[in-house]
Amino acid sequence: MCPTKQKHRTEHAARCSTTILPDWITESINGGSLRRVDLHSGINGWASPPGDLFSLRSRNYFTKRQKSPAGDYLLLPVGMDWLKSSTKLDNVLGRPDNRVSHALKKAQAVEDPIPPDSLLYRFVNGDDAFRNQRFKIVNRIVKGPWIVKKAVGNYSACLLGKALTCNYHRGPNYLEIDVDIASSKIANAILHLALGYVTSVTIDMGFLVEAQAEDELPERLVGAVRVCQMEMSSAFVVDAPHAATTTSSRGLGPAKVNHHKSGEDDDETDEKC
Repeated sequence: MCPTKQKHRTEHAARCSTTILPDWITESINGGSLRRVDLHSGINGWASPPGDLFSLRSRNYFTKRQKSPAGDYLLLPVGMDWLKSSTKLDNVLGRPDNRVSHALKKAQAVEDPIPPDSLLYRFVNGDDAFRNQRFKIVNRIVKGPWIVKKAVGNYSACLLGKALTCNYHRGPNYLEIDVDIASSKIANAILHLALGYVTSVTIDMGFLVEAQAEDELPERLVGAVRVCQMEMSSAFVVDAPHAATTTSSRGLGPAKVNHHKSGEDDDETDEKC
């Protein structure tokens, strides 16, 4: 995800469709194991879904419990990878052979620094305990068989740091979040179910820092990605010692499906999933 504050969806589309993007962003977009595809018809790739497809806590959430369309992202997604290794992958951006890390070395600075008084700044620069209380994923099943929709729910939300083990790696110009699906038997079972239908599933995943105080509202998506009917064979193999093969995805974080449903106004599942 590009560390660039987004102001308008039209600006996002214009910038991503021109050739004036910095080289490191262009390299990140075009160099992954999953290519960027058309939002509506693309397969075996990723796209950027409109933020308004997600419902987040509105400005009056704590008084009226209302949610509203999320609007524009705070950052611009610039790539996604589907990686495979014989051992657990951790701190991928810290590897010297990582393509995103290589591209970031060409970047001198972010285009718009994260405002120091923002919730996102507190998350990036905070401790792991704070991050575990705030890191949330919201999922939408766009396309898929009924068994996946039944298991995941058409729309679900989860505080990942409370439900699963999350490891945070803070580098000089990045924050990587590694989510260990195996830390939950239920999540692990649903992941394996979803992987069996991965070529027929399209899912939207939105990432945000949960607002827990009045002055942190309304919630904003840090970013979102649409994963479109991936092919298992598209994964890049990452060198590792001999062991049982495991598969995971990188870029905005692991492409894992959520394991609890929640309605747009049912926030209890947000806290307990």
